[in-house]
Amino acid sequence: MLGMDIGGTKIASAIGINGELYHQKKVPTPSESSQEMVLQTIVEHISGYLSYDFKEIGIGSPGLVDTAQGIIYHLANIPSFKEVNLKSYLENIFEVPVHINNDANCFVLGEHQLAQQYQHLVGITLGTGIGAGIIANGKLYGGHQCGAGEWGGASYLNKTYEDYCSGKFFRKRSGLSSKELFKLAQDDDPLALAVFQEFGTHVGKLVNQIMFAYAPEAIVLGGSISKAFPFFKDSLRQMIRTFPYKSISNNLHVYVSTTEDAAIYGAISLVETRALTDETVSEKRI
Repeated sequence: MLGMDIGGTKIASAIGINGELYHQKKVPTPSESSQEMVLQTIVEHISGYLSYDFKEIGIGSPGLVDTAQGIIYHLANIPSFKEVNLKSYLENIFEVPVHINNDANCFVLGEHQLAQQYQHLVGITLGTGIGAGIIANGKLYGGHQCGAGEWGGASYLNKTYEDYCSGKFFRKRSGLSSKELFKLAQDDDPLALAVFQEFGTHVGKLVNQIMFAYAPEAIVLGGSISKAFPFFKDSLRQMIRTFPYKSISNNLHVYVSTTEDAAIYGAISLVETRALTDETVSEKRI
């Protein structure tokens, strides 16, 4: 099987064989280009795997996804990608079944597959944007059009959580990228340390909202910004301590993913387990 993770900055993929990833590749996402250019990049990327004779494709994509039809409705960080039937488009070209789900769903599904100690798990991806996937009672929960967990668009401080809990925050707060600030924080730069502490407070407030909604046993962080967790974990945990239901917050385990490939594992799992079926897509909107 071929697994692919489409992100706002890069497209990553690999061949999955018996639970292991092989022939991993990454290319930049032409996020500001036309829809045709984005599709061309995806097709060229997949074409590089044709010699491996894959039988099916699993894809994690940002935004709202109709998993039955394979339609991607809204990608905030790839503006040209609107109501794209990626499943049909790729099946017509490669003549193999294609399974598509939200990228954060693939991330949390991959984490759950790799380490199955939690039956109630939320995965938060902190990168160009912010996304979240939900494991409830040991199963992936996506809601209608994979809309469950799209907290990035929720109102917060007169903007949205994505403005404060993603890479956008660092640019607006300091004029620097999260990667640049991470390097400065490693050198004990006071401004960088302060910005990460502020970031942790915002993420902590989001975690509190997640606890109200889903009461997870654990929250796993992924995405490029999660690498800076040591610099924002204290303020995040301080905010979690303000949560009123201590039996939930005191037992919550917040940790960082140990692999950059969880979303690819999850995308492959879509193929292996049909993780989000038509029945789940038709569930009542929350």
